[in-house]
Amino acid sequence: MSSNPRTERHPARWRSPAGWPLRTRIVAIIIVLLTVLGLAVGGTAYFFLRNTLYTQLDAKLDQTGNPFHNRGNGGPPPSFDRDKPFGGAEQGSIIVTYSNPADVHGGRIVTIEDDGYAEIAYEALSDTAAAELTAIPPDGTKNDITLDGYGSYRVVALATSSGDIRVVALSLKNTNFTLLRVALVTGGAVLIALGIAGWAGALIVRRTLAPLDRVAATATKVSELRLDRGEVRLAQRVPERDTDPRTEVGQVGVALNRMLDHVGNALEARHASEMQVRQFVADASHELRTPLAAIRGYAELSRRSRVPIPDEIAHVLGRVESEARRMTGLVEDLLLLARLDAGRPLAHDPVDLSMLVVDTVSDAHATGPRHYWQLDLPEEPVIVIGDGARLHQVLANLLANARTHTPEGTTVTVGVASTGGAAVLRVTDAGPGIPAALQPHIFERFARGDSSRSRAAGSTGLGLSIVHAVVTAHGGRVSVESRPGRTTFTVELPSGPAAGVPPAEQFAQIAPPPN
Repeated sequence: MSSNPRTERHPARWRSPAGWPLRTRIVAIIIVLLTVLGLAVGGTAYFFLRNTLYTQLDAKLDQTGNPFHNRGNGGPPPSFDRDKPFGGAEQGSIIVTYSNPADVHGGRIVTIEDDGYAEIAYEALSDTAAAELTAIPPDGTKNDITLDGYGSYRVVALATSSGDIRVVALSLKNTNFTLLRVALVTGGAVLIALGIAGWAGALIVRRTLAPLDRVAATATKVSELRLDRGEVRLAQRVPERDTDPRTEVGQVGVALNRMLDHVGNALEARHASEMQVRQFVADASHELRTPLAAIRGYAELSRRSRVPIPDEIAHVLGRVESEARRMTGLVEDLLLLARLDAGRPLAHDPVDLSMLVVDTVSDAHATGPRHYWQLDLPEEPVIVIGDGARLHQVLANLLANARTHTPEGTTVTVGVASTGGAAVLRVTDAGPGIPAALQPHIFERFARGDSSRSRAAGSTGLGLSIVHAVVTAHGGRVSVESRPGRTTFTVELPSGPAAGVPPAEQFAQIAPPPN
């Protein structure tokens, strides 16, 4: 497993948080929680400040609407001068009085300077603004209003004791500016805090989850080992510092180490059992060669005796010799597999696959003259480094498999090519094909497909397993593709340096079709 390439191999998973790495999800959760907390605190502060400012503004609005409230001498409060605002009126506020919407007095309060003296006065409002103010119901309700050409105001309309209607409006410019500045400052502070929290959270989470990374690295190393064959030593273990049972990661580390101990013991037992079986097969095969040779010899000697023997006895002796020969082949195959499993070194000589194919196909034509054998060879020789005798056996087994499991008259084509630094050998037949269920097991020992392919003679079921073992020992690989009417076995071997071997440009077809 790798770290960064995960996002390249699985870009779609980033669309869902379920596919995010654990540290990313933790940091994202922290940022989301802090964002919600910041919005809650900032929003509460904002609305509290707004309520406070509006309360103060409403109090000022009440004072402006009745500046003589609580100041009287017991009599009725004096009335406003319709043409001149009272002293201390706020600059920019609006005060209008009317008894008839067509006769509006007052306006916007401004300061006028004249000969060095400054005094406050009313500035007439536009007709549109005056109409908007006179449309406010005089019920004492305070509302926000936007006057055309003047901006936002907090406004209230009251009926006076004289029967007039007085409308007072205070500008919201300073209030809105204060709220906006507070919102910007709070938002900026929250963003800065989120950035710092994200960076610090990522650092803390990365350091906190470092033991989990080490546990995952140990598991990754174990997963990259070949555990299916041979002797395997599981030396990888979670470091002791990451096996503290008081922590969750430590519990995982302890469990992983315990599992690796059990797996290591099982692999050692499996390897010991395999070695015993292999040694037994090798010893048994070696010991059986001598009595089988003796049986064949005595059977052949009996058939050649000068004393006439009955036909029935001759037939029995012939069958004994035939079965002894078949059993000898089985013993030789088992002995070869045992030696390959034991890692016996093979020869490393230059082998011309083209000439090897020509010789082997010639032998196959002699053995199966009723099959149609064809060659597909390059003009230049294809050289590999390996054991010529074993490679000859690989090709012979593949051709024997094609001859045995296809009916007479079937075309079998053997091709050789060199591509990408590898020599490719293909054996293709036009037989009935291999069942799909059998193809994954075709190279296993004693694998048989008797019920699916035509057979003219029996087989031990070891031919293709020998092919696989020999090709693997040469550092190559073998595969099969099969469907009704076409079965192809492909052998890939590492190419060797070119040798002084004459080109195999002859024999495009070495045998005519059978009559």
